[in-house]
Amino acid sequence: MSSNYRLSRAYEKAKAISFDDSSKFVLFSDCHRGDNSFADDFANNRNIYFHALKHYFREGFQYCELGDGDELWENLHFEPIFQAHKNVYKLLREFHLQNRLHMVWGNHDMVYKDPTYIKKHLSTYFDRVEGREKELLGDIVYHEGIILKHTQTQQELFLTHGHQADWWNYTFWRWGRFLVRVLWKPLQVWGIADPTSPAKNYKELIKVERRIKKWILNNGLLITIVGHTHRPRFPEPGDIPLFNDGSCVHPRSITGIEIEKGQISLIKWHIATKDDGTLQIVRVLLEGPQNLTDYMEAAD
Repeated sequence: MSSNYRLSRAYEKAKAISFDDSSKFVLFSDCHRGDNSFADDFANNRNIYFHALKHYFREGFQYCELGDGDELWENLHFEPIFQAHKNVYKLLREFHLQNRLHMVWGNHDMVYKDPTYIKKHLSTYFDRVEGREKELLGDIVYHEGIILKHTQTQQELFLTHGHQADWWNYTFWRWGRFLVRVLWKPLQVWGIADPTSPAKNYKELIKVERRIKKWILNNGLLITIVGHTHRPRFPEPGDIPLFNDGSCVHPRSITGIEIEKGQISLIKWHIATKDDGTLQIVRVLLEGPQNLTDYMEAAD
């Protein structure tokens, strides 16, 4: 099974969402939310992420998480992750209650493609204060891909995690999970990185990007937005339209993609120091905004 086949299958089975120039979306991926242990890379940025997510909720954005939201390779169960980052999941619940939450599974949370697993672990949680089960994400469904389709221009944006172009992390994800749990997680404290991860292996990263670009060329230069490699990408109109929202585990910052007013932007949230020495969390525009139609003209 080739990466071209896997990407095409994800596109054909993708959840379709209509949007227009009044729609607002924010895309994050690769949060790798963990159990707040030494191996939880998300823990360093959790306050930045939560602040950003609250901003997008207040501003009426829809939230798309493009895979690897939860770190279920290093962690056996969802429960300790939920307890470590309960405030995040309660905010995700608010998005879900307003039909503004769209979730994609990646290789590190590939178990979410099983509806039974989701129903067992994400539908409800046990409230230790009240001593009873309470609803969390209820009937949430995770998808392999999402298609945003503009109601006026009919332009499509294909959102997926991107591990379809990474045969080891797609086909042999169970082996990858096993190696991470028994080998790389203990070594992580010593600074030894997992060589099979494209986020930590530049040669693998280039291979993954090359395969996705080839698929885009074979599919009419369809705008494709992924994560997986953790490397932010924002192509110019006329280039192959492969975008990457980066990750939420960069050192001291998170990156993502915003879609608003028919435009696309690459943004970063990080902690900055004011002149008086106090700290604040700020949003920085890295690339864009660029009209989505500019990429449509390039495809024509």
